[in-house]
Amino acid sequence: MVRASRRLAAACGKISFHAPVAYVYNPLQYARAPHEQYIRTFGEGRKRVMFLGMNPGPWGMAQTGVPFGEVSAVRDWMGINGPVHAPPQMHPRVTVKGFATSRAEVSGTRLWGLMRKRFGGPEDFFRTQLVVNYCPLLFLDLDGRNLTPDKLTRADRQVLERECDAHLRAVIKALEPEWLVGVGKFAVTRLEAVRKEVGSAGRILGIPHPSPASPLANRDWAGAVTSILCNAGVWSPLESESPQ
Repeated sequence: MVRASRRLAAACGKISFHAPVAYVYNPLQYARAPHEQYIRTFGEGRKRVMFLGMNPGPWGMAQTGVPFGEVSAVRDWMGINGPVHAPPQMHPRVTVKGFATSRAEVSGTRLWGLMRKRFGGPEDFFRTQLVVNYCPLLFLDLDGRNLTPDKLTRADRQVLERECDAHLRAVIKALEPEWLVGVGKFAVTRLEAVRKEVGSAGRILGIPHPSPASPLANRDWAGAVTSILCNAGVWSPLESESPQ
């Protein structure tokens, strides 16, 4: 997993992107230490469930190197910390301060908040599950607005997807998950695109993205996601929730 992560970081770092992209952050490079600590601590062995996100958020993984990596969840719940360097170019509105950032990542607060509430300690969640991202890069336009991969030009997206699909295939082969859970429609689409190539027997399921930009996420996202996962058989409805 670590070798695959380094290959992805290097490959994506060589891609030149066109407008509307003005800034590209690669946290697998400048936040390598906490990212690889996350992989080594929680990513070993087979996993029954793999959650797939889209790409880093400006106040989450872009700061900590961990998918949906809201600072307090990564540092205080997972126990992960480490040096985070500044990317070569930063937009003045989106600066990387690593674990010293005071901004909260809403998506990460919601996702890891659910996992903490339901499973208690991180070891109880990560024993059978792992959260990964499809694309390792954060994209910003000239005004510092976040650009998701589906907003790139078609040519740029095709080059990016070639590298990210190859990495996703490697991750699925390493984890051999029974369930491939896409966090948002984009992630589900990429899972469907690569599963046949891998020959995975994993079943694909989609859950709403926790971003506040999604209307579904602002109406009891945790309850909706829990219902979806329990009804599908990914989680047991009989599992007791642990207090925060």
